[in-house]
Amino acid sequence: MSRFDYFIVLAEMRTGSNFLEANINTLDGVTCHGEAFNPAFIGYPKSETLLGLTLQDRTDDPQRLIAAIRDDNGLAGFRFFNDHDPRILNACLTDPRCAKIILTRNPVDSFVSWKIAQTTGQWKLTNATHSKSNQITFEAEAFETHLETIQAFQLRVLNTLQKTGQTAFYIGYDDLHDLDVLNGLAMFLGVDARLSNLNKKLKKQNPEPLADRVLNFDEMQTALARLDRFDLSRTPNFEPRRGPAIPTYLAAAQAPLLYMPLRSGPDAAVMEWLGALDGVTPDGLQQNFSQKTLRQWQQDHPHHRSFAVLRHPLARAHAAFCDCILFEGPGSFPRIRAALRKVHKLPIPARSPGDDYSEADHKAAFLGFLKFLRNNLSGQTNIRVDPRWASQLTLLQGMTQFALPDMILREDYLTRDLSLLAQQIGRNDTVKLPDPSHPQEHRLASIYDDALETAAKQAYQRDYIAFGFGDWA
Repeated sequence: MSRFDYFIVLAEMRTGSNFLEANINTLDGVTCHGEAFNPAFIGYPKSETLLGLTLQDRTDDPQRLIAAIRDDNGLAGFRFFNDHDPRILNACLTDPRCAKIILTRNPVDSFVSWKIAQTTGQWKLTNATHSKSNQITFEAEAFETHLETIQAFQLRVLNTLQKTGQTAFYIGYDDLHDLDVLNGLAMFLGVDARLSNLNKKLKKQNPEPLADRVLNFDEMQTALARLDRFDLSRTPNFEPRRGPAIPTYLAAAQAPLLYMPLRSGPDAAVMEWLGALDGVTPDGLQQNFSQKTLRQWQQDHPHHRSFAVLRHPLARAHAAFCDCILFEGPGSFPRIRAALRKVHKLPIPARSPGDDYSEADHKAAFLGFLKFLRNNLSGQTNIRVDPRWASQLTLLQGMTQFALPDMILREDYLTRDLSLLAQQIGRNDTVKLPDPSHPQEHRLASIYDDALETAAKQAYQRDYIAFGFGDWA
């Protein structure tokens, strides 16, 4: 017997909720009654009543419909979007006898799909031959409004569940075609029925890549680059998830090699080596890729290889500290520097350090920065998690949204590993790698001790564990 009296599917438009409902309704003894609390209709667009109640009945007393759903045969529920009748949301969220199913999708995909449906008038598709498609123009302000609305709704749901000690069944758009996941949902609901196959009556609309659905795709990427909230389709995590950062990628002038930087790594040395392969300076490398141009590069360079380079977390944090915080100049963050001094009380000099800046001063300042990073990466500060000091694991996970690097190299063995990489593309000539260490690494060597290592491990525990890093020295 189910521990639930009814269920609510918390979703948004164009997240696959129709497909999920179709499969839920295939389960024996389980019924999903559509958008039961849509302000414009009750259940379905052409329905006059639902469980004996009219739209006016529901408007007058929404709890009557909740009671009717709860008393329906078997286990019943409904789909609920952020703009549905708000009067019943809190009652459902705080009711432990109401099962919560949270369906999410990448907000960019759902937004584009929503805009296309608005232009075509096609909201469901059961026959692919009747498919309607259209290209839309991405509007950054409209998307930001859409994203803020979704995020606020999701945070409300999450916080309410946390405060009431409940859990939910999270399901992503890409999981909807996984039979085992849908049967896991049946287990969560506490029903005995299982699906033997998927209900495939509904067909996926607009299966083309985003680049083919958006007229101003490059402009859209530029607009999204300033947002740090791309992926809301998973259970919230402390460190912000990231996209693939394709504009930072660098390709050799001619050789089929692509460098996927992990910021604050040995970029300068790798760029010199990559340029030297074809006899050019780093300025001669191919850069400023978009997804479209990078795919074209991949097509034009068969047998291409891509790579990223890991740097020890302590050395990488020190590089970020020196480049972004301690020293003024291109790439530095003066406003964050000021906030670290004023709000977080880090003993950082007001300007670039002079001759009176001692090793003891540098150790105190850097140790303070490492302690700040621990809080920053845990979402406990109001300062953004910048890619220059975000965990390398998170950055690599972001890359997988486009493509995995063929090789993940390590700074300590870079000369050997780059030589092996060059051999993979048929380049046996020897190209000397410049010293990959950061120009300020001597400062780190002069102050290094167990306290710094411990602070780095506390900030970057996932990187230490995932990549097997030991002590820096």
